[in-house]
Amino acid sequence: MSKKKLTVAVTGLNNTDNPGPGVPVIRGLKDSKDFDVRIIGLVYENLEPGIYMEGLCDRIFQIPYPSAGSDDLIVRIEQIHQQEKIDVMIPNFDAELFSFMKNEQRLLDKGIHTFLPSLKQFQEREKDQLAKYGEKYGVKVPESINLSSVGQISDMEDKFDYPVMVKGQFYDAYKANNEEQVKQAFYKISAKWGFPVIVQEFVQGTEVNVIALGDGKGNTIAAVPMRKQYITDKGKAWGGITLGDEKMMDLTRMLIQKTLWKGGMELELIKTNGGEYYLIEINPRIPAWVYLAVGAGQNIPDALIKLALGRDVKPMTEYKIGKMFVRYSYDVIVDLEKFAAISMNKEI
Repeated sequence: MSKKKLTVAVTGLNNTDNPGPGVPVIRGLKDSKDFDVRIIGLVYENLEPGIYMEGLCDRIFQIPYPSAGSDDLIVRIEQIHQQEKIDVMIPNFDAELFSFMKNEQRLLDKGIHTFLPSLKQFQEREKDQLAKYGEKYGVKVPESINLSSVGQISDMEDKFDYPVMVKGQFYDAYKANNEEQVKQAFYKISAKWGFPVIVQEFVQGTEVNVIALGDGKGNTIAAVPMRKQYITDKGKAWGGITLGDEKMMDLTRMLIQKTLWKGGMELELIKTNGGEYYLIEINPRIPAWVYLAVGAGQNIPDALIKLALGRDVKPMTEYKIGKMFVRYSYDVIVDLEKFAAISMNKEI
C-alpha cells in the first residue's frame, strides 16, 4: 500500500553541542511506515547544521526570532505555506511555543495542523511555577526561589545550602557552589532570557528523563524512560540508555492523566539514593534525544503528526529496554553557495 504524502515543517535544526530536537524529529518522520514525508526546515540562524545535512530537508527557509513578535513569525509561516502547502507544523523550542499556541486556530484556518499544549498547560509547568505544580499534582520538586535582582541572592542563602542550580525560564542551567558563582550565572541568564532567574535546591542523585506524548484527553500515547550516561557541560545528554522503571512510567501517566497533557513532553527527574524521584523540570515539547525512543520502538514524531491530523492513535506500551544512543560530531563539507543562498535569499 502506498504511503500518504505529507508536508511537515520542523524547527530546531541547530544540531550543535546544545542540540535542538529538529534533526532527530525529522529522522523519526522519515522512518514512518504510513507517510511519505516532505520536510520543510525552518531555521533562525544561517549556520544551523541541519541546513547543510544532505537528504534531511527538501526545502529550508529562515524565519524571524519569536522575540521579533508573534505576528512577524506567523506571517512568515503563512508566506512559506503559500509556496509549500504545509500540512503539519512541529515547533521544537520552548521560546517559540507561545507564538504557535496563541495562533493555533489562525494556522489551522490556513490548513496548517499543530498538536501543542494549551496556554494553561504551558504556563503552569514553567520553572518559576514548579513548586505550585508539585503541590497541585502531588509530585516532589526541589525548593526554589525566583530572583529579579542581585540583591536577593544574599536572602536566598537563608533558604538554601550550596551548591544550588541557577536556571533561566526557557533554557540554561548552572551549578553554583558559592554566592559569586550565583551572581555570574544570574548575569548570564538574565541577559539572555530575562527574569525571573530561578535558583533551585540541588538534589543529589542520578538524572533520569522520560519522553512522552499525551493525546489531550488524559491518555499516554507514548512514554520511554532514559538515564543519561554522558552529560555535556551544558547539561545535555550525549549518551543515554532506556530503562525499565515502572515508578517513572506511573509518574508520567499520572501527570498526563491529571493535566490532560496535549503534545510531546519531557520530564527531567532526579532519582535519589533512597529511591525517591524529584521533578526538576518539564519541557513542553519533544526533546533532542527523541530518536532513542524511535529506536526503542516508539516513533513519537510519527504519532504526533497523526494526532495533529485528527487520527486515532493507540497507546504504545512496549519499548526495548537497554537500547543506547551515543551522539557524535561530524564535519559536513559544503560549498559557499549554500551558505550565501540562505544568508541572502532566506531560503534554499
